Amino acid sequence: MIRPHPNVRPAARLGAALVASCLLSGIVPASSVAAACWFAPVDAPISDPYRPPRCPWCAGNRGIEYATVPGTPVRAVASGTVTFAGTVVDRRYVVVEHADGRRATYGLLSSIGVSAGDRVTARSIVGTAGATTHFGLRDGDDYVDPTPEIGRLAYAVRLVPLDGSPGAPPGPARPRCETPEIRAFPGANHGRGR
Repeated sequence: MIRPHPNVRPAARLGAALVASCLLSGIVPASSVAAACWFAPVDAPISDPYRPPRCPWCAGNRGIEYATVPGTPVRAVASGTVTFAGTVVDRRYVVVEHADGRRATYGLLSSIGVSAGDRVTARSIVGTAGATTHFGLRDGDDYVDPTPEIGRLAYAVRLVPLDGSPGAPPGPARPRCETPEIRAFPGANHGRGR
């Protein structure tokens, strides 16, 4: 029989057992999952969502298309460096590489407001929209769905004072992305029903 060292406290053994069981079960704390949560590049409805192709050369939509009003500002979703700003087959595109190495593509622009090598910050204008604006995201050579990275605008909840005074004005809207689902142990209801 293996006996624990006498200096190891029962609480430390319990903590180590809990960490080990979480790692073995695949539970990951939400705070350890690094995910972006960006403002949309334009304020417009999505007209054609991301549709992954079945093969590298198959049909699909490798980004999101927005139904934009021509001339609408197109904004960088995050800080980065412009790696391309120009025309490809009579269509204007801007590509921004972000700190994590992913590249965002803004396409079908009516005008370009940046040049290759420029540093941009989140929400800075990279160009203006045409009737449709394309937004794509690449991780290495792979196209990825940018939809989970785009948050919906949410305002902080403000309580109304009971004394009838106007209270504080609401702050600016911030994007809110869904938090990753945390898996529970099988059979655990965690207070959701009996």
